[in-house]
Amino acid sequence: MLYIDKELLLSDFNAVLFEDKKITISKNALKRVKESFVFLKEFAKNKVIYGVNTGFGPMAQYKIDDADRIKLQYNLIRSHASGSGLPLEPIVVKSAILARLNTMCLGNSGVHHSLVELMAELINKNITPLIYAHGGVGASGDLVQLAHLALVLIGEGEVFYKGERLATKDVFEKEGLQPIKVELREGLALMNGTSVMTGIGIVNVIQTKKLLNIAMDCSVAINEIVSAYDDHLSLELNQVKKHKGQQEIAKQMREALHDSKLIRNREEHLYTAAANDEVFKEKVQEYYSLRCVPQILGPVLDTLNNVEDVLIAEVNSANDNPIIDVKNKHVYHGGNFHGDYVSLEMDKLKIVVTKLTMLSERQLNYLLNHKLNDILTPFVNLGKLGLNFGMQGVQFTATSTTAENQTLSNPMYVHSIPNNNDNQDIVSMGTNAATMTNKVIENAFEVIGIELITIIQAIEYLNYKDKVSSKTSAIFKKIRKIVPAFKEDVVMYPYVNKVKEVLMDY
Repeated sequence: MLYIDKELLLSDFNAVLFEDKKITISKNALKRVKESFVFLKEFAKNKVIYGVNTGFGPMAQYKIDDADRIKLQYNLIRSHASGSGLPLEPIVVKSAILARLNTMCLGNSGVHHSLVELMAELINKNITPLIYAHGGVGASGDLVQLAHLALVLIGEGEVFYKGERLATKDVFEKEGLQPIKVELREGLALMNGTSVMTGIGIVNVIQTKKLLNIAMDCSVAINEIVSAYDDHLSLELNQVKKHKGQQEIAKQMREALHDSKLIRNREEHLYTAAANDEVFKEKVQEYYSLRCVPQILGPVLDTLNNVEDVLIAEVNSANDNPIIDVKNKHVYHGGNFHGDYVSLEMDKLKIVVTKLTMLSERQLNYLLNHKLNDILTPFVNLGKLGLNFGMQGVQFTATSTTAENQTLSNPMYVHSIPNNNDNQDIVSMGTNAATMTNKVIENAFEVIGIELITIIQAIEYLNYKDKVSSKTSAIFKKIRKIVPAFKEDVVMYPYVNKVKEVLMDY
């Protein structure tokens, strides 16, 4: 059981999202929520508080009658539940709910405790609100996407439940859940925040960690396949480049290769017998996609760690407006809902994931081009050359998908279109950045899955199963359970999609 109190870590999200760990709200957190609500209700009497007794955005200059305050919140939720495009995946919606729940439990939002209690039920019962990908500009937070969450919490809209898309009211009746009744500012408090872009971002970080590990595994295996020299991974070479990511990648690759029978020592092969040759038969140095892996994946690791830090700070922050300060008995108006922090980090992440994808595509090309590797058949074809095609067909898919990532990696952070009658005159586009990064990551799994199948075929062709490292051997056995060694041409898409699925759950 995960207790929601103050601080959530990436490991907590991983446990809830991928291990189906249940949550409960701590007594302290519930106490903070209740105190915040009671204070705001009293404080708002005879004062102008944005979103409690005023309109919203450019309509904030209009005073709302006391009799219409509750209707105001329902109007906000219903009118802004206006998303379109494809529904967000259940896993990222669950992440967004957890992020929003944690923010509400900080006690800076003035919401009724029934709201956070119902959000916890949605998470624990795997009831996923229908939230569309399109609609958020990331300025007043994820207004449109969070409106769809709020719509479900008031018992309206649609949800995904046990594989079906159903009316919220029917699922609530089946599970014995009661919709919330808006008491004060539950609509605005729910919607004014960065929790959807942050929730997607958290999933992006978790999946990129998997991707990076697989990219290292592939790089280890391809270095073995070509019997590369070991010094480009050496401690001595990498410690003189003062970047933690590079040093860590090199270290992990050295550790993975410790029992390989294929990696060569430069002193034994080039510093002795071949020193007097006029022309060297063997390559003195490998291509960059093999030799420069620490220098290429190092920035990916460093960026990934920084993105995680920023997102965890965001998820443990109060990011709505206004902010309720019970301790100092005050309400502060501002813009904590603005998504620039998340937007910038998502752009950074998709750029480095695209570079990882490009590395994978180049390594794949090296294996498929016999004129480059000089040890394999064209397209790692285990059948009859000319008659059979080997991995030729899937290279087109990998190339196309890599190109898509290169286009998608253009930044959203510097895109801003004023809207909301120019009240939102500069926006973050953070939700777009997060969803595009999610797509880039999914694409990367496709490309690296194709590379991995090719690596396994190459090991099969060279009969290196007993010579590769124990790390590569384990991967070989894992993929061989999914993809058989094939000489005759087979329909490839089921294998590619299955490997992608397995890697995403790696």
